[in-house]
Amino acid sequence: CFYARFERYRLLTVCYPIKRNIILAAAMSTFISKTMINSRCGGELDKIRKLYERAFEIYDKNHRAPQIDVRYYPYVGINHTIRIRDGRVFVRIGEICRDMPIPAQNGLAHILVAKLFRKRPPAAASSIYAEFIKSPEIRHKAAKSKRANGRKVITTSKGTIYDLDRIFDSLNREYFHGKIQKPTLTWSVRKTYRILGHHDATHRTIVISKSLDDTFVPKFVVDYVLYHEMLHIAHPTKHINGRRYNHTAAFKRDEMKFAYYEKAEAWIAGNVGKLERQAKRKRPVRARIKKTIKQLVLPFFG
Repeated sequence: CFYARFERYRLLTVCYPIKRNIILAAAMSTFISKTMINSRCGGELDKIRKLYERAFEIYDKNHRAPQIDVRYYPYVGINHTIRIRDGRVFVRIGEICRDMPIPAQNGLAHILVAKLFRKRPPAAASSIYAEFIKSPEIRHKAAKSKRANGRKVITTSKGTIYDLDRIFDSLNREYFHGKIQKPTLTWSVRKTYRILGHHDATHRTIVISKSLDDTFVPKFVVDYVLYHEMLHIAHPTKHINGRRYNHTAAFKRDEMKFAYYEKAEAWIAGNVGKLERQAKRKRPVRARIKKTIKQLVLPFFG
């Protein structure tokens, strides 16, 4: 209920000093967006709901379809969810797929319902859905949606030890003849050990793990990780027969041209344990309190 959300908002504002008008406006915007998306799709959604009913009859051993609520939702990019609450099934289809044809909707229904029952959907169903979402038109819409509505947390390019701007400029001159257009460079919010760098083509951003901004990390390692992400700009993702190729043969050849390639790879492999321990080290109490407040407030906007 929308009014229940406002009661929840009222309680939050009593506990935490947040700006009520900002939260109120955000809640109203989300509510109006959800309502308008589904206001003209009544007949279409009924057809899609019947697809889910038939899928349940296939995957449920009792061959019974529960009460199902299907709606479009303004997710960022291509995302869909299916949940069971109090015996009812709630399906939320990404708004970007509003024009998806019935055969692809049927494929998605099989994929989501099979996931609930931990079963594998028919290959034909998966193929039809995959063919639709991997089309150039949908990929373009997804990228546009992420640019307009996606969140990208930017901290700073100047770390405690290393300055990403200076390193980028040096690498660009040495390896790319200054031809790489500088994206937004930022250190990550938290220390990580599994992913040390990430290039986000949608937001034109390179994020380097905060774990590397440390005195025990050699500069050639930071250089190497940033160089790897710069290669993603020089060698954009290729889409061939519906598959994504991020690390092409040309990419790998250029990666090995880095002066300290083997030395950097060896250092990362030998120090992953230390990076993991540092990343998992408990944060100060104040940081944990901020995270708790964020967890309480953000669900309000969902």
